[in-house]
Amino acid sequence: MMKALVGAARGMHVISAGWVMILGFAIIVDVLGRSLFSYPIQGTSEVIKNSVVAITFMQIPLAVMSGSMLRTEIFADMLGVTGRRLLRTVGYLMGASLFLTIAIASLEPAAYAFKIGEYEGEGALRVATWPIQFLLIFTAAYTALAYVAMIWLDWTDQLEAELSYPGILSFDAVNAAVMTAPAPGKDR
Repeated sequence: MMKALVGAARGMHVISAGWVMILGFAIIVDVLGRSLFSYPIQGTSEVIKNSVVAITFMQIPLAVMSGSMLRTEIFADMLGVTGRRLLRTVGYLMGASLFLTIAIASLEPAAYAFKIGEYEGEGALRVATWPIQFLLIFTAAYTALAYVAMIWLDWTDQLEAELSYPGILSFDAVNAAVMTAPAPGKDR
């Protein structure tokens, strides 16, 4: 089950990275079209505006599971293993609560956007907003689930490098080794 959660988070991360590349290409073509031919691509700004939120939210679950979320070690250095675990649990619960609240609060606006066929843009290209809103709901709920999973993994001693990278999953050490591998040509 946990491997499937991590695998899905990695899959979303890869999709979002590809999405960024496509947007980068679209921006370049739009700028060149605007500069050289005075003919921009219609709807580029609307697509980008909606995509930025989706791309960001698609990357959050893997950031949670890999221990890449922002944290400070000011208090952690003063605590023992159990104290750090309790501190992480409080942080994980706060994160789960935040993202679950985002998901729940977004349900009604997304349903309404779907019902009325909400879109952005005028003229040649109209971009529907409801798919991005439902994607935000899904990824926020998935992130809340990732935080809950991290609590379970932490309390069952399945996290590797508990002090430096508390999110690296010990059962996935081969894929996580990139975080701790020495630079090419350097010994540990």
